[in-house]
Amino acid sequence: MPFAIVQGAPLTEIPRDLYIPPDALEIILEAFEGPLDLLLYLIKRNNIDILDIPIAKITEQYMSYIELMEVLQLELAGDYLLMAAVLAEIKSRMLLPRPESSEEEDDPRAELIRRLQEYERYKQAAEDLDALPRYGRDIFAAIIEFPYRSSTQKPPEVSLDALLRVFSDVMERADKYMHHHVYREALSVRERMTLILGRITAEEFTDFRDLFTLEEGRAGVIVALLAILELIKESLIELVQIEINGPIYVKASA
Repeated sequence: MPFAIVQGAPLTEIPRDLYIPPDALEIILEAFEGPLDLLLYLIKRNNIDILDIPIAKITEQYMSYIELMEVLQLELAGDYLLMAAVLAEIKSRMLLPRPESSEEEDDPRAELIRRLQEYERYKQAAEDLDALPRYGRDIFAAIIEFPYRSSTQKPPEVSLDALLRVFSDVMERADKYMHHHVYREALSVRERMTLILGRITAEEFTDFRDLFTLEEGRAGVIVALLAILELIKESLIELVQIEINGPIYVKASA
């Protein structure tokens, strides 16, 4: 098994005519993630049927890899040594004569084959997931900046907490007019915006509560609130509150 490739030629032995200090060079053979990954690599490289693994051949190649890592002074994980012991046990069990019996004895390779098949499925699933387009790696968001753009719209002077407190009071009163039957919404948000603009002026203040029709029930009150918020967003109306927890008034923007 080559441990390095130099100018296209594989090297299977450490050069004898070149002195390299033991700790001066670290060689990584393959990016194996564990003993099962190494076994799967050996099986695929030799075109072996995973359901009929020649344990003697695979064990020999596996041990060659372990010995090579020891020669190169690479740190061996305990899992690799444990797998070497498992392979040796399976090999010895297959060499022992089987007693004559009417029932077939379990294949010593069965558990190893099951683990290899399960690992292969998970590895393939991980590779499939990694091949999917990934944000930040294959797909990048377009970012447009407007350094000279400035907004002249001022936020409303009324806090959201005060607005929701008044709206909660309106909702409680609207529940009293609630009827248990289904009906279509009479007005859309856009139509309600037009209605509200027709009821207010820039010269006079209108009570926030007067913009809601309680007889329409909860659905109508919500439509009216959405219309008011949309008008504020488009800077078509203004909200004014003179004192804390006081009434909220509305007027058209000048």
